[in-house]
Amino acid sequence: MVEKSHTSGFWPSLYDPFRQMSERVAEWLAPASEAAGNDDAYRIAVELPGVEEDDIHLSVEDGVVLLKGEKRTEREEKGETWFFSERQYGSFSRSFRLPPDAQGEKVDAQLKDGVLTITIPKVAPKKQETAKVEIRKG
Repeated sequence: MVEKSHTSGFWPSLYDPFRQMSERVAEWLAPASEAAGNDDAYRIAVELPGVEEDDIHLSVEDGVVLLKGEKRTEREEKGETWFFSERQYGSFSRSFRLPPDAQGEKVDAQLKDGVLTITIPKVAPKKQETAKVEIRKG
């Protein structure tokens, strides 16, 4: 469901190491997600702890679910000495390419307990109708 594309010519570019490093940093900062499906729908769950609903933008464009947002910090430091902080703040984005049987126009999303659950219904398979074939006498 997630598509990554890598394009490079025959000769490696001088900038490839930097490009690869930036891709790794972007993947490291992107929120963790998981995708699953059953007979009726696909589900994508994305961990977004501390992200407000108003700071999340979700859209579907050309068969791709696009998720963008920002985790904001509101830190008051009155007389506090910080020794370390492992929390991440800033903008993030993720994209998920939908399979052909997904109904991108009927995407539903719910944010609960810091997890955004995106549900994409599947197109119902067409019923195979049986047609009687007449046999001619010859």
